[in-house]
Amino acid sequence: MLENLATQVNFITIDEDHHGQRIDNYFITKLKGVPKSAIYRILRKGEVRVNKKRVKPVYKLQAGDVVRIPPIKVAEREEFVPKNLDKVAKLEECILFEDKYVIVINKPSGMAVHGGSGLSYGLIEALRSLRPDERNLELVHRLDRDTSGCLLVSKRRSVLRHLHEQLRDKTMDKNYWALVDGSWASKIKNVTEPLRKNTLQSGERVVRVDPEQGKPSHTRFRVLERFNELATLVQASPVTGRTHQIRVHTQCKGHPIACDDKYGVAEFDVEMRKAGLKRLFLHAHDLTFIHPKLEEKMTVTAPLDQNLTLTLNNLRRDK
Repeated sequence: MLENLATQVNFITIDEDHHGQRIDNYFITKLKGVPKSAIYRILRKGEVRVNKKRVKPVYKLQAGDVVRIPPIKVAEREEFVPKNLDKVAKLEECILFEDKYVIVINKPSGMAVHGGSGLSYGLIEALRSLRPDERNLELVHRLDRDTSGCLLVSKRRSVLRHLHEQLRDKTMDKNYWALVDGSWASKIKNVTEPLRKNTLQSGERVVRVDPEQGKPSHTRFRVLERFNELATLVQASPVTGRTHQIRVHTQCKGHPIACDDKYGVAEFDVEMRKAGLKRLFLHAHDLTFIHPKLEEKMTVTAPLDQNLTLTLNNLRRDK
């Protein structure tokens, strides 16, 4: 535990959980209320010592390292997420699985995964407020703000490394359900158009297919249900993890996702709103991964929310 950061030198011994983590990232996570600029300044000036030696920000911590932290000013107030805030309290009901190592939560549509860009808090900050004793809660992956469904959160640094390895090795499977415009051809099983992310002057991120400068991207698709020629419910399984990948891969095949305000089609969205849809119809339906401690494969499924279920039922009735 770090004590009296502003007035005294602290010494901490690195445990196995933080073995291999860069020291700058370790401080950013641990020293809540300390600006990043201050963290990099004490590293640059050599005021931080590891085993009595100066280190660079890229130094990777080793289990057993003794780290000296000089007196450093902490902001008087940390961002606080009130537990009784209705949206935050309801997250308890969204937890699909939890043990000592991970949380899988059914992220609500409309909630960002983390604060920033004008948002005072996101899902991870809310979870930290609900679990104040869990000091190492971190997102394993991300979902767009308007996408709902399975989101994996680690409770330990070693667990986070293990799960990130699964993402890199493509041994973690994520299946999304999306309602798309028109009749999706069953023969379209793999979409591999390369994608390039652009940031507009407003700060908005827009992704486009770019054969020359785009990054390799791959999504597998299969048809789950058809609603005449109006719409198709598809399962999308991303092999790579590019920004907005499923949304752009459906769009480039002429079948954008319902109520996608960035890549969608207005006429289709009007029809889907008539069917009751009030949000982007993209849902992270299930997640399969190797449990980092039990070493067993587990699958967690997130049920569709009321609005998505209502929309599908209305479309079935009309069909």
